[in-house]
Amino acid sequence: MASTPPSFSPSRTTCASLLRQLQMIWDEIGESDTDRDNMLLQLEQECLDIYHKKVEETRKHKADLFKWLADAESEVTNIASSLGDSVMFSRGKGTLKQQLANIRPALEELRSKKDERLKEFLKIKSQISQICAEIAGCGQSKGVTDQDVDQCDLTMKKLGELISHLDELQNEKMLRLQKVKSHIRTISELSEVMSIDFSKTLNDIHPSLSDSSNGASLSISNDTLASLTGAIHSLKQEKQQRLQKIQELAKFLVELWDLMEMPIDEQKAFSHVTRLISASVDEVSIPGCLSADVIKQVEVEVQRLNVLKASKMKEIVFKRQNELEEIYRGVHMDVDSESARKILTRLIESGNIDMSELLQNMDDQIRKAKEQALSRRDILDRVEKWKFAAEEEKWLDEYEKDENRYSAVRGAHKNLKRAEKARILVSKIQSMVENLTAKVKAWEVDKGITFLYEKVPLLQSLDEYNVQRQLREEEKRKSREQKRLTEQHAVEQEAMFGSRSATKKPLSQSTHANTIVGTPTGRRMHTPSGRYGTSGAKDRRENNRGNIITVNYVALPKDDSVSRGN
Repeated sequence: MASTPPSFSPSRTTCASLLRQLQMIWDEIGESDTDRDNMLLQLEQECLDIYHKKVEETRKHKADLFKWLADAESEVTNIASSLGDSVMFSRGKGTLKQQLANIRPALEELRSKKDERLKEFLKIKSQISQICAEIAGCGQSKGVTDQDVDQCDLTMKKLGELISHLDELQNEKMLRLQKVKSHIRTISELSEVMSIDFSKTLNDIHPSLSDSSNGASLSISNDTLASLTGAIHSLKQEKQQRLQKIQELAKFLVELWDLMEMPIDEQKAFSHVTRLISASVDEVSIPGCLSADVIKQVEVEVQRLNVLKASKMKEIVFKRQNELEEIYRGVHMDVDSESARKILTRLIESGNIDMSELLQNMDDQIRKAKEQALSRRDILDRVEKWKFAAEEEKWLDEYEKDENRYSAVRGAHKNLKRAEKARILVSKIQSMVENLTAKVKAWEVDKGITFLYEKVPLLQSLDEYNVQRQLREEEKRKSREQKRLTEQHAVEQEAMFGSRSATKKPLSQSTHANTIVGTPTGRRMHTPSGRYGTSGAKDRRENNRGNIITVNYVALPKDDSVSRGN
């Protein structure tokens, strides 16, 4: 057997040595050459199988390297596409391992970039998911995983869209928070006005609204906002109803106060209620002013006053009757007080009439009486002037009948002045009566009723006065004519028989004559009809004289006796 060349590897040398050892063992055993050849062929075949297997494994490894290289190239392309990056990449030349060494750094860089981008997507998607959960009222959102992100589209454009969507949701959340806080403030104000448990109202809507001290954010869900809106609507309706109720009670309270003339001190205790009578819903903001306790307090007071009203109503009704009678008496209208009081007493004692309605009816009568009195005022003023002028006329008649009116007695100069003023006033009586008659007729046409003065139609009194005045004027004319004839007869007698000696009384002898004859010096006089004496006091009459004096100073012509006296 040839010796092994020294250039063989140790493994070859080892195989040769093993073969020699096998030959030696076969020799010792005594194996035949045929068996030896078969065993060598078998051994050679086993070696070939091992080589074949190794070649196949190596070939498969080469294919895996090709596949890995292709996958790496594909992954680079896919990652770059998903990131929206344009990557110019070449694996170069050389062995497969060299090519893999060239592509591996670029792939690792793209993978790292993709991971960072994916984290950004997950962060934004997580925030979006949380806000959406808060808006939906789901509390905490479920965690966002890689499967919730479309990893084929991790471009900056897609990231920008998510960021814009997040900004919109954050703005929506901010607006909802502002709306929730505004609703909470409104509920707080309404609850304070009506003394309603604010915390319980909020807790019934959502626990986070009444207790935000534990760090929990306020609920901004659609349900919460709808519940807050509904609660505000209910509270506003409740406020409106309570305000209407307390306004009705307050008005009734004021009516009872006015009805029974309650002292101001007692009314002050409910001033916080009465000031709400004309207030609108939006103007009512005082804490507790519409509470159930306040309403109950007013209800109790109204009930108390109603009980008190029943006992004082008779007194109030007759007080109204007195007021009505005073109005009628003040304008000289006829009123049957005794009959009216009997009717009122019978109605009250029967208990079959609503006292409030009765008082309202009497108030209406008082109002109408005041209106009627106002409409009569101008005519009554003219009546007073006419009556005064008639008194002065009568006084002047009596004064002019006094032959000693020019005597030098005490107070004579005052009577002279009064007579001058009386003549001026008497000269206007005719126009006074005509104007007054026209006024009364116009009033009666307008009102459709007769103008009564002291139970007598005023036009009738004026007509009677005119008739009596004409009779007095006729009597005066006849008296003057008779006096003229008497004086004429005396002159004729004197011419026929001569003058008679007559001694005139000294002026001093007539000092007491004025008092004896009864010259009027300002005592109260009545009109010729006997029904129209003045009802005013002396000082009022003097004031009326002054007012009348200033009008139309036109004097009547004096009769002959007066002229001769002057």
